[in-house]
Amino acid sequence: MYFSKGVLDQSKQLRKKWEDNIRKIANKTPDQKARWSTVSDLEIKRLYTPEEIKNTNFESDIGYPGEFPFLRGNQPTGYRGKYWTFRMFAGMGSAADTNKRWHMLINSGQTGLSTAFDYPTLMGYDTDDPKARGECGKCGVAIDTLEDFLQLMDGIPMDQVTTSMTINPPASVLWAMYCAVAELRGIPLAKIGGTIQNDMLKEFIAQKTFMCPPEPSVKLIGDTVEFGTRHVPMWNTISISGYHIREAGATAVQELAFTLRDGMEYVESVIAQKGLDVDDFAPRLSFFFNSHIDFFEEICKLRAARRIWAKVMRDRYQAKNPRSMWMRFHTQTAGCSLTAQQPYNNVVRTALEALAAVLGGTQSLHTNSLDEVLCLPSDHAVEIALRTQQIIAEETGAANTMDPLAGSYFVESLTNEIEEKAWEYIHKIDEMGGMIDAIEKGFPQMEIADAAYQFQRQIDAGEKIMVGMNKYVTDDEQKIPLLDIDDAVEQDQIKRLNAVRRKRNHRAVTKSLKDLKMCCKKGDNVMPFCIEAVKNYASVQEICDVYRDVYGEYRDPGLY
Repeated sequence: MYFSKGVLDQSKQLRKKWEDNIRKIANKTPDQKARWSTVSDLEIKRLYTPEEIKNTNFESDIGYPGEFPFLRGNQPTGYRGKYWTFRMFAGMGSAADTNKRWHMLINSGQTGLSTAFDYPTLMGYDTDDPKARGECGKCGVAIDTLEDFLQLMDGIPMDQVTTSMTINPPASVLWAMYCAVAELRGIPLAKIGGTIQNDMLKEFIAQKTFMCPPEPSVKLIGDTVEFGTRHVPMWNTISISGYHIREAGATAVQELAFTLRDGMEYVESVIAQKGLDVDDFAPRLSFFFNSHIDFFEEICKLRAARRIWAKVMRDRYQAKNPRSMWMRFHTQTAGCSLTAQQPYNNVVRTALEALAAVLGGTQSLHTNSLDEVLCLPSDHAVEIALRTQQIIAEETGAANTMDPLAGSYFVESLTNEIEEKAWEYIHKIDEMGGMIDAIEKGFPQMEIADAAYQFQRQIDAGEKIMVGMNKYVTDDEQKIPLLDIDDAVEQDQIKRLNAVRRKRNHRAVTKSLKDLKMCCKKGDNVMPFCIEAVKNYASVQEICDVYRDVYGEYRDPGLY
């Protein structure tokens, strides 16, 4: 037990006395709300005492940093050894535009790159495809061929800076381009580091950028995991993402449960399909979480995530290497918490969400910009967001000691509650046959839809408050400069694409695409064939069309 019987008995007696006094006071000054709860609607008690965590075992449930169950962090030195990676999300217009933003951020103190791609690239289409028209560079950088990727990486020391790429259906293609650029520069693949998001299960659940059906999509992910394990050992070949699940309206518990169960699905698939031992590849698995506005709920969610994953890897998959049990994760502040009304309030929201991520022990962090609810972030707004991280690291003292909220009756109790409720979801999905079966039944999709509806109902009724939107509203409109991507970017990008098509070796392109198609049909690993195809300047769409042809295209069933 965490506390002796004597301490618990004393706490119980003192609590009863305190509650008797509170009842008298409450009759004169009643609570402002009938029910107090987190953003995710977990009910919060008026007070937490030793009794709430009386069954907690310090050694097995809390422990020390760097030791199982890793609740308090993976590293024994925490941020004293190294701050989290300051990784601002950047992608806009052309590859040259994004490269310019990257250099600005590096010069401002960013320590890792993070790439947003435009919608055609995300969906595996070239800029000149009729389905892509009008979208070039609007929500991220447009990438069609290796020519664009070479421009994107211009002047970036690929063997010194890690790069995260938020790409899913065409993840193997964009990663092949990254690998090809490294090889063309003479940098061994063993020396490059970074992350591809490459998490298709969360796409079927939440974000909805699709290409192929679930089973071949998971097979392609397995190919990247196997290739990375054998040839690119410093690369995280998947970032199992709860961020988009949360942005779709999930609660903190749902985000945690569905994300970790997705991770389990990938582990099982790689073991079954590739014959790898769990300790061969698990140390390079990474995660991506949302840090929402409920300060303590988010801290507890991140702490619970580490403990659940450690238990899963040790007990379910018999991992022996402690690094396999580490949950390494990136965190991004909540885009869905930002408001178009009174946008400067978003600076405060982002600062608090970032602080929660740090206190929760994140290894990497992106802070949203104040204008992201309205447009792609401007240079000015993104610099404020980066400075927010730097102030937390250098000025607040939050990085001075590890897991500083450990032992709090409230924090430990809420951590336990979130973990228990997440396990309930995980076991329910196990009973359904796994996450792919659960997705095909529409289970996680409908749970998220119900949670989103419930939260919106609470906002509409004023039970939950968003400052400037449903309380403290003003008529004054705060105008901020908006970043606009000129339509001329699309025409320039199409000209670049056509120029590449004219000068490339068409026989080599045709052969590499034919070889890739045969590889897909045989069930071999696609990565060597992808790298060869992009080196011959095959486009993103040409490669993805091979996938669509062999594996078929997915159509969302539209659950209601």
